[in-house]
Amino acid sequence: MAVKHSFQTLFAVPLSCDGCVRSVSDSLYKLDGISKVEGNLQDQLISVEGSGEHGIMSMPLHGIIYHSANASGHAAVAPSAIVEAIQATGRDAILRGSGASNSAAVSILETFADQAEHHDDDDTSREVRGLARMVQVSPDRTLIDLTIRGVAPGTYRATIREYGDLKDGAESTGPVWSGGEKQEPKGSLGIVQVSKDGRGSAFVDHAFQIWEVIGHAMVLTRQDETQPLKNDDNTVVGVIARSAGMWDNDKTVCSCTGKTLWEEREDEVKKGML
Repeated sequence: MAVKHSFQTLFAVPLSCDGCVRSVSDSLYKLDGISKVEGNLQDQLISVEGSGEHGIMSMPLHGIIYHSANASGHAAVAPSAIVEAIQATGRDAILRGSGASNSAAVSILETFADQAEHHDDDDTSREVRGLARMVQVSPDRTLIDLTIRGVAPGTYRATIREYGDLKDGAESTGPVWSGGEKQEPKGSLGIVQVSKDGRGSAFVDHAFQIWEVIGHAMVLTRQDETQPLKNDDNTVVGVIARSAGMWDNDKTVCSCTGKTLWEEREDEVKKGML
């Protein structure tokens, strides 16, 4: 029996008139799995509600395949797919929150191939190569939206690791997180196919709760798991951290830098943020 889940995501989008809201809404409703779109012109926000059921299917969008949980043909739409649909209207989008409070997480994936040269795991010049967004949609199921770019084509394994220690990059993250399972580790998320343009993505669901993985590392690599991980140009790693729920983040100006969220977005895009 298929189990249906619904979840909400909130995006900041530059909107100047009701026509902008309609344009964005029309683009989003073209995505299978979108059930509701609402725009707030005053606060420059778009809220999106989607639903899906367990199973496997693929949904192509702009040349990227988003794998989602679905047995009946109604996809749960990846946040990255929603961002692409909004950007297709000529506007940018920033994910502001997803799911309920304490039910969302994110991991920014970077390469540590130059670790030996820098000897510094806080190297701010390191480029972002990928992003993992997670939202828990039921007491025991979490959706994972993975995107990666700027790496060599091929098949990559996505895993959550036992530790969150990035002192030595991927090398210090330990084995795949078992989560108490004796057979298949809970941290084995599956594979991501990267195309010739260096881009790939996957949207999958797994049986764990958000609180279980906070502080663990996530790794995407082409390396064989039978050998200890090594840092190379095509292995990306990041720590999983909590992210804002649906209405948990109303910040529009950073108290540290004084920059608006769009100025911060521009800075992050230059670093490779997706």
